[in-house]
Amino acid sequence: MSLTAVAVSLKDLKNGSVEFSTLEEAFGPNSLGIIIVKDVPPEFEQLRHRLLSYSSYLGNLPEFRLAKIENSAAKYLTGWSRGKETLKNGQIDTNKGSFYANCAFYVDPSLSCAKPTAEFSPENFPEYLSPNLWPSDTTIPGFKETFEDLCRLIIDTAVLVAQACDRYAEKEIPGYKSGYLEHVVKTSTTTKARLLHYFPAEAGAALYEKTDDDWCATHLDHGCLTGLTSAMFINETRHIPAIPMGYAYNPRYLPVLGELDSSPDPTAGLYIQSRSGKTVQVKIPRDCIAFQTGEALERITRGKFKAVPHFVKGVRPGIAGGENEGGRIARNTLAVFTQPNLGELVDSEQGVTFGEFARGIVEKNTTK
Repeated sequence: MSLTAVAVSLKDLKNGSVEFSTLEEAFGPNSLGIIIVKDVPPEFEQLRHRLLSYSSYLGNLPEFRLAKIENSAAKYLTGWSRGKETLKNGQIDTNKGSFYANCAFYVDPSLSCAKPTAEFSPENFPEYLSPNLWPSDTTIPGFKETFEDLCRLIIDTAVLVAQACDRYAEKEIPGYKSGYLEHVVKTSTTTKARLLHYFPAEAGAALYEKTDDDWCATHLDHGCLTGLTSAMFINETRHIPAIPMGYAYNPRYLPVLGELDSSPDPTAGLYIQSRSGKTVQVKIPRDCIAFQTGEALERITRGKFKAVPHFVKGVRPGIAGGENEGGRIARNTLAVFTQPNLGELVDSEQGVTFGEFARGIVEKNTTK
């Protein structure tokens, strides 16, 4: 088994020329459960840099502004949150903040969340049926536009990955519904995106018990394909994410921040636990989009494609503010979770819809 992430070109995805053996190596039972798409549209790099810069601007807003875009009723699965999750040792996680948004706009620009169904309503499932809460354009100019444009590009690419998976599944899985995964990804109003800001370690601050998965605990994604950008590392001492103030200051976009060439700690980042039990660090090039498999995809493909456990390892204290860079080092990234509509089946044999499946996952993750 290869212990490196499989890469394919966008052109090969569009042409339908990705070999089945490549998909098995990327997503199959002995895989890392991730594929890297290269040669993506040139605007991707600009959108990535701008939005990940905005993650630092967002994380450094005053508390009273952040409070306006929090939604506790939706278990913080729309809008901003920090310190609302616990680490596996029981401590409150204040090391990262996140901004969740529904991507229903991909299907219909007028939608801010999925449409209710007979079984799922805003009252009984607000996690997926609460409208988005955006920072205003007077707070972070261009945030919503940049967020939506980057998510659209990532979902467009996910549709092509889904088409390749469908071609494989139609040949390898008896009774597989033709074009099902493409349909799921292209028509879903429940797809969610999460913009993450890992806060710099404060000098002299008390640190929680150090573990490999300290920045994001080991877990499985519960959607179909998770689109990932490479992480951005920023020295927030040298590139201060403070929004210029003044009555006349009204730009379309805020200035992008300076990005470090690489993490100051080469051991920090995304790790995947392969099906053979090996733990492998995966680095995503800046000009590429990676896609990880989730539990819904594993169910849809009846186990042909496997979801794999993964985690994020933090920058070691003392290195984040080390000799070479100095200052406060932050890490920003974006994940787009393509997921079926609430009424779509993820397990045709047992008749389980994604809404039922997701509700169980949300309840498990929020019950302490």
